[in-house]
Amino acid sequence: MALAQTEQGSMSEQPTKRLIAAIHDVHPGSLDAVERLATRFERHLGGPRYAMLVVPEHWNGSAIRGDMAFARKLRGWADRGIEMFVHGWYHQDRSEHSGVAAFKAKHMTASEGEFLGLSREAAARRMADGKALVEDMTGRPVAGFIAPAWLYGPGAHEALAQSGFALAEDHMKVWKPATGEVVARGPVITWASRSGPRTASSLLAAWAGRNFLRPLDTVRVAVHPGDVTKQSILDSIDRTLAAFTKRRRPSRYADLLAA
Repeated sequence: MALAQTEQGSMSEQPTKRLIAAIHDVHPGSLDAVERLATRFERHLGGPRYAMLVVPEHWNGSAIRGDMAFARKLRGWADRGIEMFVHGWYHQDRSEHSGVAAFKAKHMTASEGEFLGLSREAAARRMADGKALVEDMTGRPVAGFIAPAWLYGPGAHEALAQSGFALAEDHMKVWKPATGEVVARGPVITWASRSGPRTASSLLAAWAGRNFLRPLDTVRVAVHPGDVTKQSILDSIDRTLAAFTKRRRPSRYADLLAA
């Protein structure tokens, strides 16, 4: 009886809330920064319990197709249990925008909202090509699709519903594209390194996230290769991960499907 009570007590003490972490913009050109961020993540999360967002041809330059060394690296990460998401194709916005989309393209990203202005056909083609390429490289199904800058236009949303991806994410939620069911809500905590003012505002937002997102069942943290260029951002990432891992279970996106 005492043993049973002890086991029940230890089970009840396990954190029930989740922390989900991801490294964005993974491609051959960002490899050094990604490895630095991965080392940081694993120190806080206790292992490879995080995701990587892979860009097949970053800004029409850093292509993963044909890069055997990168393919081996990607497969090794996947074999260790790191989830792989398709993160657009080019990560570059080449569309013309008007109205609300023009505001988002100008103020919410630096010409990186690739899927904001694509037609359904163009979005579907890039999603399918990215899925096939990443799955061929890793030998495993991808975890889902996340558009660059978390920006989706009507065409992208239509394509996602028929894409076969298990999960998708924007800045405020994670959902199942096939059904539209939302499996996690709340803003992503992320950082900006492009300019001093943006960095300062992202540091303030991370502080607010650590203090005001505690009631959420799932908290998401996302980092980018550019984050390694500023010590203030790295320090903030450390504080944020340390704060949330005290009371949350480092989790995978797949746990949202299981729940």
